[in-house]
Amino acid sequence: MKDDPRTEGTRARSRALRRGGSDAEVALWRYMRGRQLAGAKFRRQHPIGPYVTDFCCVEARLIVELDGGQHAEQADRDAHRTTYLTQQGWRVIRFWNHDVLAQTSAVLEAIARELAQPLDGVRQKS
Repeated sequence: MKDDPRTEGTRARSRALRRGGSDAEVALWRYMRGRQLAGAKFRRQHPIGPYVTDFCCVEARLIVELDGGQHAEQADRDAHRTTYLTQQGWRVIRFWNHDVLAQTSAVLEAIARELAQPLDGVRQKS
């Protein structure tokens, strides 16, 4: 699918997003990169289908999304995105940017708990 323009556009968008993350993304990435969190390998701004996820762990089929103030107005779009991702066999958890910055330890613990959950019931894509 190398010639798919939508895929190439998504890849270019993910590269651009990696260069300019929010304060919350930068702060969380500091604790997630290099298998620091529960030994899980996370990817930042990783494209999946037509979407670019904030963080994803392929091994655990887990996506971590951070939401800022603009997400309150786009709840329907986020719900559609989450539905698509779960249909592709991913688990999605969301945190507000404010919580990441103010309660980093609690957010990291919640992610670690989710990583420890078995993949039973999650459809694996081949």
